[in-house]
Amino acid sequence: MEHSLTSDRSKTRIKRLKDFFEPKTVAIIGASSKPNSVGNVLVRNLLYGRFMGRIYLVNPNYKEILGKPCYPTVKEVPEKIDLAIVAVRAELVPQIIEQCGEAGIKNVLVLSSGFRETGPDGAKLEQYMLSIAEKWDIRIIGPNCLGIYNAENGLDALFLPDTRLKRAKLGGVAFISQSGALLAAIMDLAAAIDVGFSKAVSYGNRADVDEATLIEYLLYDEKTKIIAAYIEGLDPGKGKQFLESIRRVIYHKPVIIVKGGKSISGSRAAASHTGSLAGEYNLFRSALKQVGAIEATNFEDMFDFIKALTMQPILSGNRLLVLTNGGGLGVMMTDAAEMYGFNVPELSKETQSKLRSILRPFAAIKNPVDVTANGTAEMYREVLEIVFNSNEVDAAIIGILPQTPDLGIDIVDNLIVTKSLGKPMVVVTVGGELTIQISNMLETGGIPVYPSPERGIRALKVLRDYYEIKERFKCETSSLECETNG
Repeated sequence: MEHSLTSDRSKTRIKRLKDFFEPKTVAIIGASSKPNSVGNVLVRNLLYGRFMGRIYLVNPNYKEILGKPCYPTVKEVPEKIDLAIVAVRAELVPQIIEQCGEAGIKNVLVLSSGFRETGPDGAKLEQYMLSIAEKWDIRIIGPNCLGIYNAENGLDALFLPDTRLKRAKLGGVAFISQSGALLAAIMDLAAAIDVGFSKAVSYGNRADVDEATLIEYLLYDEKTKIIAAYIEGLDPGKGKQFLESIRRVIYHKPVIIVKGGKSISGSRAAASHTGSLAGEYNLFRSALKQVGAIEATNFEDMFDFIKALTMQPILSGNRLLVLTNGGGLGVMMTDAAEMYGFNVPELSKETQSKLRSILRPFAAIKNPVDVTANGTAEMYREVLEIVFNSNEVDAAIIGILPQTPDLGIDIVDNLIVTKSLGKPMVVVTVGGELTIQISNMLETGGIPVYPSPERGIRALKVLRDYYEIKERFKCETSSLECETNG
């Protein structure tokens, strides 16, 4: 695929998206005092949340809402507005966009539904709205979307209350989604499992700002380290732009894609959901692979990959240490490792001799290394120090069965200290209350934990795949570095 740099005009328009996420002034058009209405939830989220920008309410039917003045139109607001959020009936949106243009507003988030997802008449209305936006050089996110969220500054332009949808803490993952409901579910789950987000964007019908534009914008966003996306389909003629955007970003930040609409019935559902053409899945998948995107089969995979990529260094080799205190678990981890293309090499006689000196006589020392049911936390640490320092492996998958009496909670500190050796590692553990406690403590300390050998190995494979992706795209980065820093 030919690689082309984004034009200066396109770069300017991409960087202009910053005002969507970092506005100093926000107008809520369609603000309401009616409890649980979209306009009311937005007002409460922005007025009572962490966002410190200035908020203006717009609705000709009110003089004030929650004690704050309400203006008849956005043109009466006594300050330049960086971001307008529109929550009115679809048929009113074009005239609202016109008013935004007259007021000098350049960024509009349209939450309203009733556009092309409803059929030909809605599509005409959407095109009419776009023609007005183009006249005033306005950028639009939406329509038919849940909104946007910036965890850094607390900009909460989602129309669901935080009593129903918990907001993710600040972190390095940006999640963009065609589906607003799935964005809400994923964000709620992220908050529950302590995964941090930088930005969350529901872009719905992507009438103007689409996934390609958002991905390129996130290249420049310093808080975003990983980009994750749920995509149902692309508009006709937009495939090349989408793939180019990933190709430009991929060396700098991993891009994880979850694809919806893979089946014939799923494609039909996508068309009625966001007006998307899901396309032929195998072609889409092949194209993603060409540009280095990481495909996650489902959201479970997506979070597994995010944990590995955020907590561990990428993996430059293929040799794996399998370390366990349970023989059966060791066998399963070894099977999974070879199934996904890893090598579990027999350790050298010298290394085996060192291991024999610290482990019990009946422990397995060739690789897998089984410290046995009598193994202690110190033994885990010493095995990792000996094998990692031997440079005979590139990473480790560590099985922990905490039900054994000699393994204490100090396994956490003994594993975390080995992170300083600089080699990737994941933990697989199975069990109940104590297992959950140890898992949470390990992940707080930066070691990802998985409930099965297959999920742990797939996470390691993503670390290896992303290393190979970076090597593959290294030759294209010199000019992009200049752009990124420019």
